[in-house]
Amino acid sequence: MKKITVTVFLLFLSFGAAFAQNMKGEAKPAAEIRRVMNEQTAAWNRGDIEGFMQGYWKSENLVFVSGDNVTKGWQPTFDRYKKSYDSRAKMGVLTFSDLTINVLNKDWATVLGSWSLQREKDNPHGKFTLVFRKFKDGWRIVHDHTS
Repeated sequence: MKKITVTVFLLFLSFGAAFAQNMKGEAKPAAEIRRVMNEQTAAWNRGDIEGFMQGYWKSENLVFVSGDNVTKGWQPTFDRYKKSYDSRAKMGVLTFSDLTINVLNKDWATVLGSWSLQREKDNPHGKFTLVFRKFKDGWRIVHDHTS
């Protein structure tokens, strides 16, 4: 009986260690993704759309979905932002909240969250789902579906 108890105890320890290691493995990518999003927020809030766009994959394969519109490519997405937010008043102050970061593996993650713009006359807000991919230069958004 003592051997069984010790064996079960050791199994729990090893599963616990494996779980803790997995959580630790997810913590670093999640922190890196949060940093990208924090950098985006800071850039937006200083009126720097190009800086905000650094969080996106600079590729013609980037996908941005908003409402009924699908924009493909980094440059068209950048141009869309510049046209839609052509003044600091329209940009307002951006906040991301309620973030749920799901690390799928070492190179892929999803983020579900809320966005909000505080502007003088209104407060548009909504939800988003982002697909992040890790590249040599860090995590980048490859697919953005915002409502």
